[in-house]
Amino acid sequence: MENVLYVPNVFRSGFDLDSLEWTSWNEPGRVSVEHAVLWAPDTENDEDSVGLLLRFPPGAHGDFHEHTGYELMLVLDGVLDHSDGPSYVKGDLIVEGPGSEHQMSSRTGCTVLAIRTRPAEARTPAKDIRPVGVTAAI
Repeated sequence: MENVLYVPNVFRSGFDLDSLEWTSWNEPGRVSVEHAVLWAPDTENDEDSVGLLLRFPPGAHGDFHEHTGYELMLVLDGVLDHSDGPSYVKGDLIVEGPGSEHQMSSRTGCTVLAIRTRPAEARTPAKDIRPVGVTAAI
């Protein structure tokens, strides 16, 4: 089958997902986050969306950024901590709209499916945000 990515046993694998190519996400403001690209933007075909699996080891965090489109995040395993206060657990689905700003982190570690319809842009928080490494009461 052309143009099909198949990852067997995602929910039964314990989220090791060793068959995927995990890459360290080296970008200012990010610490220890790894990603596996499901699909990437395709400028030749005017496609801005991206699909990623993200792996946050304990203490990892992304940068603070603003979304220019929608972002869907499905927590597959662990706890994902949002800079605005909530913590999300396995099975939680989060949809952030255009203009939303946040920093995601995980004190305990987690695996997340993330789909963005358009790129995100790095920002500096204009208000106080929850410090990285602090999990809200679940």
